[in-house]
Amino acid sequence: MLNFNKALDLPPQLQWKYANELELMEWTIRARNYNTFAANSIFYFMAALILGGSFIMYSVYEGMSQPWRTLSCIFFFIFILFTISCMTHQRMNFAYRFTRSGIECCEWKDFPKWALTFLKWFSGIAVIIFIYLATIDPTFLIGALIGPGSMGLMYLSMAHSKTYQQMQTQYHHLMYEWKDFTQLAIATNREVVDLKFCHFDPRLGRIVKWNLNIFCKRKQKEAVANFIKPYLSPDVPFIKAKVNVPMSTD
Repeated sequence: MLNFNKALDLPPQLQWKYANELELMEWTIRARNYNTFAANSIFYFMAALILGGSFIMYSVYEGMSQPWRTLSCIFFFIFILFTISCMTHQRMNFAYRFTRSGIECCEWKDFPKWALTFLKWFSGIAVIIFIYLATIDPTFLIGALIGPGSMGLMYLSMAHSKTYQQMQTQYHHLMYEWKDFTQLAIATNREVVDLKFCHFDPRLGRIVKWNLNIFCKRKQKEAVANFIKPYLSPDVPFIKAKVNVPMSTD
């Protein structure tokens, strides 16, 4: 029996189907279950735009005292970049459990309510600070509109958009028998062991051919793949290859 990490408690929406069977391998991990190259590219592109916006702010604040002028622009750049990173670097919780019956995977992501609280208080405090600074230098009113104003709008859109909150909340339970798998691959481009499968999906009422990405740490890929191999049919290919990591869907 191999346990890479202490198992996390599953949320009440998810339960193991074969909880009565002894686990052969079990671990949990937080991973980015999407195309990270595209997400990173968006992040760097937005970072360049925000940097340009910071320089524009710096030129607008020409009459401001130098320390506050520099600090306000740095604050704007760091906060907006942090906000963008929360969108492009999101992670999902994964729990894997291998038994004699097959592989179970539970995936979940809860809506980050802490982000709403943080935005509300941070924007409120920032508004007070900028209004106070505006009594010293009126140009700080522009900073209050750009910085705390944008944070307030972001908070309102996140707090009152059910669609956005549903997009940030996911619960999936996946179950595959060993006989379903048709290819085993160690990914060369991600910390992933990839399993192609073919089985009948009772929910869809048809045969489904797709792949299961098993996320793990870089040094664990070989161990996971070698552990899985004996449970597969002898004719199942075992390869190393670049694999795609599509976003999970219901």
